[in-house]
Amino acid sequence: MREDGKIDYVEWPAADLPRTKRFYAEAFGWRFTDYGPDYAAFNEGLDGGIHSGADSTGAKVPMVILYARDLEAMEAKVRAAGGVITHPIFSFPGGRRFHFRDPGGAELAVWSEK
Repeated sequence: MREDGKIDYVEWPAADLPRTKRFYAEAFGWRFTDYGPDYAAFNEGLDGGIHSGADSTGAKVPMVILYARDLEAMEAKVRAAGGVITHPIFSFPGGRRFHFRDPGGAELAVWSEK
């Protein structure tokens, strides 16, 4: 069951998505669900996804994604605690999310189905 503020998903960029999927399939036996040509999701102990496209050319670090039932309320809590919103709430297939930077400089995201 999903809970507010808990790690729920992780994703990272891939310059070559088909090759990256093939690597994880061959090395670890992972299976993927494709969401268009630029995104593949997995459920291998923790849900996650690998993406290509314009935003996959920057930093090659995983994005940790937390969960929130009420995205607007969680965004307000993040701001009040000193987090900096780096990407305001936006929609994507399956839900909505926002990105923030914590006081230590790490960037994370928070998502919700609603």
